[in-house]
Amino acid sequence: MKIPVTVRQMAVLECFSSESRVRIIELLNRKPMNVKELAEALGVSSAIVTKHVQKLEEAGIIRTESLSGARGRQKVCHLRLDSITLLLKTPEEGSSNRYAASIPVGHYTAYEAKPTCGLASRTKIIGMLDDPRYFSDPEHVEAAHLWLGSGFVEYRVPNYLLSGQRALGVTVTLELCSEAPGYNVNWPSDIYFYLNDVPLGFWTCPGDFGGAPGAHTPAWWKYGTTHGLLKSIRLRHDGCFIDGVRMSPVTLGEVPIVYGEELRFRIAAPESARHAGGLSLFGKGFGNYDRDIEVTVEYE
Repeated sequence: MKIPVTVRQMAVLECFSSESRVRIIELLNRKPMNVKELAEALGVSSAIVTKHVQKLEEAGIIRTESLSGARGRQKVCHLRLDSITLLLKTPEEGSSNRYAASIPVGHYTAYEAKPTCGLASRTKIIGMLDDPRYFSDPEHVEAAHLWLGSGFVEYRVPNYLLSGQRALGVTVTLELCSEAPGYNVNWPSDIYFYLNDVPLGFWTCPGDFGGAPGAHTPAWWKYGTTHGLLKSIRLRHDGCFIDGVRMSPVTLGEVPIVYGEELRFRIAAPESARHAGGLSLFGKGFGNYDRDIEVTVEYE
């Protein structure tokens, strides 16, 4: 993680002005420890350690979890970051930092699927076709292509923002299309997007593309849909855009991005949509672009 050396980042910078806090980081580098264990290792009271832990947690350097122990609840501390880079020469006014995450299409954390539906890895069909139960099969994480007649898939995006940092934009790029039995290039589908449960808007995909093979779709695939369209959804403080065209007036300020909590990105094809044409997603090893779902977060 990179942070500029400015007064806005004092919560982070002050963590390294205390020998006790630096020693806590050293101890947690070896293993997670609870407050009592840290106090014993430092030779100070648990009350003092608790104050240091609070500062480190607020800065985003460590995280804590409350667990049951032999004598009630205990707060266990873990290092949250591997590294921090201090930027002495700060970016010019109006520029921003960013981080990126690549999420395989099979790594969804919630779903609802109705036929026609299914999952495919790079080498085989996962489970049985048109059986939504296989969306919960452990092997679903291997999926490089998935499709559903209606429903949704939701992904968790890591939130690496530190305390005091502010998101300036979130961009999601993915390959997708409609879902028709077999394929049908004239099969419109209203595909909706959500971030942290806030509806960002929808895009009407014109069809479900087959016939011509996808550039990266494996040769064994004989089930119709072969590729989608690459779309980029960008949420900013002045609205939400898809491929640079305004999709809705929803702004970044309307989406709750909470320090320490992951982002939840949902893609849905509801049965109630005007064009209820399903959803197909493509990741590495399928489609025309050989890429997973790419998320970029800009911040200052």
